[in-house]
Amino acid sequence: MQAIQIAQTGGPEVLQLVDIDPPAPTHNELLVEVNVAGVNFIDTYYREGIYHAATPFIPGLEGTGRILFDPQDEFSPGTLVAWCDGFGSYAEQVCVPRDRIVAVPQGINPHEAASMLLQGITAHYLTDGVAELGAGDTCLITAGAGGVGLMATQMASAKGARVYSVVSSDEKEAAARAAGAYEVFRYSDNLAEQVRRFNGGIGVDVVYDGVGKATFMESLEAVRPRGIVCLFGAASGPVEPFDPQLLNTHGSIFLTRPSIGAWTSQEGEFAKRAQAVTQAVVDGTLNITIGGVYSLADAAQAHRDLEARRTMGSIVLEI
Repeated sequence: MQAIQIAQTGGPEVLQLVDIDPPAPTHNELLVEVNVAGVNFIDTYYREGIYHAATPFIPGLEGTGRILFDPQDEFSPGTLVAWCDGFGSYAEQVCVPRDRIVAVPQGINPHEAASMLLQGITAHYLTDGVAELGAGDTCLITAGAGGVGLMATQMASAKGARVYSVVSSDEKEAAARAAGAYEVFRYSDNLAEQVRRFNGGIGVDVVYDGVGKATFMESLEAVRPRGIVCLFGAASGPVEPFDPQLLNTHGSIFLTRPSIGAWTSQEGEFAKRAQAVTQAVVDGTLNITIGGVYSLADAAQAHRDLEARRTMGSIVLEI
């Protein structure tokens, strides 16, 4: 089969198209033929070696396709499914843990199906877990026109929260506003000051920071005393070490660095969040923006565009 393989970590150029043997599922996995794979920032962390995986490895964690083989005979071959936590999804076939798969309902196109779980569940636990947003609450979302950003904006707005979004272009501002953002800002050294001015002179209840290094200090400034700064990504690089006393200086604020693994670790939690996201897509209350479609052979270009902020919403690889 064809797959994108990483023999040594580094820049996008290490993503190499190779021919290798198909994988064999364990008793607790399903073998799936991949139609479309989702591309996420976490894939770049593995590629760079920020997150460790033994080389050589195939990146990618989510996608959609049809079941080829189930060692337990619970799923019928040909069943259309979507998944996350299926490491090695940049390939024609992948083995996926059976508890990380959902059936794809009619009406969800393959590009949406490939993008809805990892990013959708992330947006779900951010707005219904890390913080229980409700009517009258306020939040700031950096990378507001990214896949998670647009979904989290829709979910937070649906709860009655006022969403402030941070983007890098007019086109992305339009997308953030369409998703429900109350006000949209550009990246700047006085971001926190602008947010406070639009929020009645006070900080927001929650900051969802998916950018990391470049925005982290502004995020600390933008949150109210005893508010939450949720660092869920590092698009600009990891945050440098700092003195925890800084959290006291900004008003005894809370800082969390969540992961999808931790927020789907309780019994039934993955199914609950996955079903909520899938149903929202079916109902039309959650719209997934597909900002780029690439061939498997163009995975390196997909990573370049993602890291250069040339994309908007979710991006996928057609296998």
